[in-house]
Formats: sequence, C-alpha cells, structure tokens
Amino acid sequence: MSESQFNILLADSIASLKSPSFTSKLMKLINSILGHDSAVILGLRRNKHPIYLYDSIENNRQLLFDRYLTSAFQDDPFYKMLSINEQQGVYSLKDIVKKDIDYQTYCNQFYLQTGWKDELSILIKIESTRWVAIYLGCTQAGKSFSSLNIETLKSYFAIIQSLCRQHWQQTEFILAEPVFRAESYSLEKRELIEAGLNSFGEGLLSNREHQVACLIVKGFDTKEIAQQLEITKGTVKNHRKRIYAQLRVASLSELFQVFLNHLITK
Repeated sequence: MSESQFNILLADSIASLKSPSFTSKLMKLINSILGHDSAVILGLRRNKHPIYLYDSIENNRQLLFDRYLTSAFQDDPFYKMLSINEQQGVYSLKDIVKKDIDYQTYCNQFYLQTGWKDELSILIKIESTRWVAIYLGCTQAGKSFSSLNIETLKSYFAIIQSLCRQHWQQTEFILAEPVFRAESYSLEKRELIEAGLNSFGEGLLSNREHQVACLIVKGFDTKEIAQQLEITKGTVKNHRKRIYAQLRVASLSELFQVFLNHLITK
C-alpha cells in the first residue's frame, strides 16, 4: 500500500473520531497495515465485564457473545497478562504463551472452536482503569502472523494508540449497534428480542434462573417477579445472586450489558 493510500485511511479515521463509524474506519486502517481474517474490539475496565465495541467475525460468531463475553474471557491469555502487568503494546499469542500464562484450558474449552489459527492483540491504556483491546485473527489453515508482521504493526502502535485515546478518552464505552444477519431482517424487532430472551444464558442458567433473568431484563423488580412466578421475594433474591455469579456480573447495569451483547447476534 502506498503512503498516500495510508494517509487517506488515516484521515478517514481522524474524521470519524467520536462518531459511530470510528471502529470500522480504524479497522480499515489497521487492515492496510496488517491483513487479517477476523477482528474484535473490546472495552476493558478493571474488575468489570468486557464491553463489546466491534467485530468482523464471519464464522462461529455466536461464540463471542454466548461464551467469550459471559465467561471465557477470564481465561484468555491476553486478558490474564493485562490483568497482571497492565502493559500496552502489540502482542502475539506465541509470546504470551511463553510467559508461563496458562493457555491450554482456554484453548481446549474455547479457542479451538472459534476457528482462529493465530492471533495478535493490541492493548491500549485509555485511562487508569480503562483499556481497549483489539484482537486480530487468522482463520485460514497454515496461515499465521510472521515476526515481520508483528514488528510492522508495532511501528504503527503510536498512531493506533493516539486514535483510540482521542476517541474513547472521557467518553463511556458504547456497545456497537446491533448487526442483524440477512435472514433476520424479515423478523419484527419484538420477535428478535423474544428470540434473544429465549436463548439468554443458555447452558449457564437453570430454567427457573432463566425465567428470573428474563423478567429482570424486561424491567420487573423483585416483588413483581415473585408475584408472577408465585415464589417468595427471598427466593427471587437467591436466584438473582446465582444469575449474577453464573453470568459473572456484579450489577443490574452489567446484566443489561451482557444481554445486549447477546442480543446483537440474534
């Protein structure tokens, strides 16, 4: 790619700062530096749930929302390294694994199912307790990121860091707008939401916990849930505690974030 083409993409990214199109413009810029098959951008906050900001995953996309963002992220070696060292920069999966960070469980229970063959991460500190993580993946068999790829991306880190800080500093991380598949366009929004509710917490919550979780995200309080399900308020509170534990959230707002993340793929 020529310098003039890069400058055009850089100008587009700058022009899109603070707008909903920033993440897609940023990824076009990064793709011009380093080609990749899939990408994910997450907002990370200390001791909080990751916030989905962008993805370009074509295959097994549901794993990002149903598995990674609900629980698997805690075993992600990049996430573990960031939690320990809080170091910015460009990191390859191979380098992270060499740091004695346990990867095998994450690989066996989650990573192999995604179809990603290799991965890089760009970790950027936005503020003292907020980070942006950009994950780049290869999905083609036999393809991986070379040492030259990594060094090239590192040479552009300062530009990517500056753009991300300008966009997200003093601004809350905002969930990406839902991206509905073509086959979903014929469904009414209400049907899409109901479909999301029906599968919310699947595999993690019991039937009763699922009922309670759905009523919570619909806006019902403890007393109303108890009346609807004909159970005591104490039982509702116990279910709520287990729901929070199973979905690894600590507040109602985080539960809504998890549900919205889940809804994006439904």
